Amino acid sequence: MSRSAEPKSVQVQLAAGTGVDIEWQDGHRSHYSFSYLRSVCPCAACSARRAAQGWQPGAPRTMRFDDLGTLGAAVRAVKAEPVGKYALRFHWDDGHRDGDYSWDFLREVCPCAACARAKDDVSAV
Repeated sequence: MSRSAEPKSVQVQLAAGTGVDIEWQDGHRSHYSFSYLRSVCPCAACSARRAAQGWQPGAPRTMRFDDLGTLGAAVRAVKAEPVGKYALRFHWDDGHRDGDYSWDFLREVCPCAACARAKDDVSAV
């Protein structure tokens, strides 16, 4: 499977709160919920926190005491804007707005079953 990181179309559903749908140039389609996108935020602070806590982007993580206030709260993007021709930037309802989600990054973290199997196949080699 050719993994093109060039989008053919991008739909951000801010009003519906359902996330982002991307159709890639190679025909692959990806859906990213806003909760998932927030959990994989590529900014330096979020990346450092994931590393310190030992969890991979998008992977389930153990709840900590300071997470208790957010139980059951759906994370939503309140604004999305293009960054040049290479990325999206989100403004989250928790006040966070760092991190540019490049097309390469979004394709790499695609949460669909086919991409998960492809990653497993590569890591098994």
